Amino acid sequence: MRVALDVPLPRLFDYALPQGTSVSCGDRVTVPLGHRRQTGVVVEVDIASDIELDRLKAILDVRSDAPRLPPDWLELMRFLSSYYQRPLGETVVAALPPRLRSVKPLPRKALEAASEPGSAQFEAPHALTAEQERVVDAIAAKIGRFAALLLHGVTGSGKTEVYLHLIARVLARGEQALVLVPEISLTPQLEARFREAFPQARLALMHSALEDVARTRAWLAAARGEAGIILGTRLAVLAPLPKLALIVVDEEHDSSFKQQEGVRYSARDVAVYRAKLAGCPVVLGTATPSLESWYNHRQGRYERLELARRAAPGAELPIIRTVDLRDQALDEGFAPPVLAAIGERLARGEQSLVFINRRGYAPVLTCEACGWCASCERCSARLVLHAVESGTKNRKGSLRCHHCGAEAPVARACPTCGNVDLKPMGRGTQRIEEALTARFPGARIVRIDRDSARRRAELVRTLAGLRRGEGDILVGTQLLAKGHDFPALTFVAALNADAALLSTDYRSAERLYSVLAQVAGRAGRRSAPGEVMIQTRYPSHPLFQALVQHDFARFAESQLQERRAAGFPPYLFEAALRAEATELAQALAFLRDARALVEPPSSVRVFDPVPNLITRRAGWERAQLIMQSASRPALQAYLAGLSAGLFETPARAVRWHLDVDPIEFD
Repeated sequence: MRVALDVPLPRLFDYALPQGTSVSCGDRVTVPLGHRRQTGVVVEVDIASDIELDRLKAILDVRSDAPRLPPDWLELMRFLSSYYQRPLGETVVAALPPRLRSVKPLPRKALEAASEPGSAQFEAPHALTAEQERVVDAIAAKIGRFAALLLHGVTGSGKTEVYLHLIARVLARGEQALVLVPEISLTPQLEARFREAFPQARLALMHSALEDVARTRAWLAAARGEAGIILGTRLAVLAPLPKLALIVVDEEHDSSFKQQEGVRYSARDVAVYRAKLAGCPVVLGTATPSLESWYNHRQGRYERLELARRAAPGAELPIIRTVDLRDQALDEGFAPPVLAAIGERLARGEQSLVFINRRGYAPVLTCEACGWCASCERCSARLVLHAVESGTKNRKGSLRCHHCGAEAPVARACPTCGNVDLKPMGRGTQRIEEALTARFPGARIVRIDRDSARRRAELVRTLAGLRRGEGDILVGTQLLAKGHDFPALTFVAALNADAALLSTDYRSAERLYSVLAQVAGRAGRRSAPGEVMIQTRYPSHPLFQALVQHDFARFAESQLQERRAAGFPPYLFEAALRAEATELAQALAFLRDARALVEPPSSVRVFDPVPNLITRRAGWERAQLIMQSASRPALQAYLAGLSAGLFETPARAVRWHLDVDPIEFD
């Protein structure tokens, strides 16, 4: 019997089966490992072993407190292991909730049977438009077989209504629907809509912020087939679902679907593979498709379904304008037309949203006398100035690193020259909030970023209040850009949009278009017209021109042309071998040695190792080795050999990982 265990070795472990004990693939078992006990999963059962029988240890017990993991789930784990180059044991065990990995018995609360009866009863909040009905019928016709569908709907087009009607058809068949969202902050709003639409259905909520017992109960309800709707973030795609009939990936373009530690999988891509295993449709919904999904549509792999109009009666897409900063005198970061537009909305009792993707008070604290800047001692990054309380004149606050979490008091004087007149440079959400408070003293200003929304319950209450109109001006980061519906919001201002255009990351333009289109889509979602102003010094840039015309196809095609000319995905496939050590020389030496382990074929290009853009993070020096190929099988074969070689020659002084299809290079 072969058992998958979560150990840093790319192999399985053989155990003997005690006489009279029955075991099958997918069973969770407790086994001895060295001087301790560990929970593992049986992945093979055989009558023979390469290890002599008298040397085999016997399993201690077969766990019966959870359903047996089904064959299609084990096949999914094998895919994750082979494609993302991680040991099968790590993949299998990491996909289980923490309580199911433990050798301790499950708590009684987790094992209690569900009290909610399952039901196909559906209470539709709104009637479908003709466009929505056409899309629902087209997708519903594919239930029962695999299909990859790109649902390209403009902001406010009612993609959630489409999901609800599709789920209703799945529940009527007694089957399960899996809905993935990129952010935990998006789950409360969707959960409320699902519970309103399906008051008698069992819904399992899955995300990392849940307490262990709640997460285990949700996993068990999904695995037993009791939950008809499974709603969660990327980890939900790994739950066993015996009656899976539909997968929805909402905001499929979002980078949060890529796991950035452990098994570095893309939940969106895994969802497509899982749908193929289950023989069911997968719907990738978005207003701004990822270039990979757009390319797959162009290649005929994904069928594109379009929602080109907003669903609410009388609602139209907002008018988007650029504000040329080259001929504008800024007032605390605001151009005069933007301030005037906010004042007009206040006078009419409408809401405005000011978007700036920088939290804190100011991104840099500097000494103008000698040029010193406050920097993190553990990272190659500046410390961000945070005010004690927004809206006050107290600017001492603290200095925080947004990479490692380090915090330090604000220096009273420059440590280099002694100058006491230190200046904040640039603007974050706190400083923008302060400026708006001074400009519009009677306005109710609400700031939402990762600092103000640390507690999920508090964020839920704030968002609910904003939907009821309890706030005049919203200030926020991209937490506000996706999935939220504020009926009274008619104006959006985007500040500091140009920074991404100067990035060396080839994905920066795609991400900038996406976030600006998404945040612009918060405006005018009812009958009142919406307006968006984007402050920029490059108003003629093709990205802004495409945004103004709501022409995603034009933008996507121009980006794909650039990617093809430059030799970037999706026209080739990438992987990154990353190393971390206390000294940069160690990390670079490890990567050079790794490069020499396996001779790459001519179809695989391996670049020289280089330091990361942010070389030091949390005290670790970081470097990476990039590998590219126009052939996915050729790259995978090379990575398999490289991974095996790395596991055989572990480097204790260096931490390393392989990232297949990387999306971050900092």
